[in-house]
Amino acid sequence: EVQLVESGGGLVQAGGSLRLSCAASGFTFDDYAIGWFRQAPGKEREGVSCISSSDGSTYYADSVKGRFTISSDNAKNTVYLQMNSLKPEDTAVYYCAAVSSVLCSWYRREYDYWGQGTQVTVSS
Repeated sequence: EVQLVESGGGLVQAGGSLRLSCAASGFTFDDYAIGWFRQAPGKEREGVSCISSSDGSTYYADSVKGRFTISSDNAKNTVYLQMNSLKPEDTAVYYCAAVSSVLCSWYRREYDYWGQGTQVTVSS
């Protein structure tokens, strides 16, 4: 059974940090790129970051560049999203997703598996 399980969300003040984890199982981790998406109330789900399984290349949305860092521990089949200098506009449910490609994608429809999401709330 394929599973993506996010953890690490919570409530934090503006300027604070959180580290999200995405634990994967049930598929060959090295064959998939892993992306983080987020969805705020009333808004579309948007791509935040992605890490390629081919060479570890990382990609970030402009809104988080310089503040968020994605990384992968292939031995643990886990991807992390370190979020620093958090802003109230970062408040959303954060999802990790896996696409059957070594290359990253920003298109939600291309992702094969999704986690259940973890809530991140940043207070001002």
